[in-house]
Amino acid sequence: MNEIPEGFGPLSRTSPFTELLGPIYEKADCSGLVIGLFAEKKHCNARGIVHGGVLGTLADIAMGYSAAFSTEPPTPIVTTSQTLDYAGKANQGDWIEVHTDVQKVGRRTAFANGYFHVDSKRIARASAVFSVVAS
Repeated sequence: MNEIPEGFGPLSRTSPFTELLGPIYEKADCSGLVIGLFAEKKHCNARGIVHGGVLGTLADIAMGYSAAFSTEPPTPIVTTSQTLDYAGKANQGDWIEVHTDVQKVGRRTAFANGYFHVDSKRIARASAVFSVVAS
């Protein structure tokens, strides 16, 4: 197993799906939540590249958690729309980080961006709109 970068710990909120995908790691930085994952064989397509669906799932987790927990108390949200643009790739064994930037959390909607990095190279960007769930 590869060494987890300093400052990262296990993802604090899990589900059966994230446990299947993971292990996923997290840390906080000045702009929001950072999600990390070591790319394993189970994350790769037949070409040995991390599947776009894995990146889409990481984007949803990172941006959703970051937006929801940017308020006190946390705002309950669900994903309404998400886009993902690929500018590079991740391979098996790579450490992937998703850095988030919450644009706004309002009464009805929330907006966030995510940026994927392998080492110092940006490989993808994502944006999402979330609906606030009435409590």
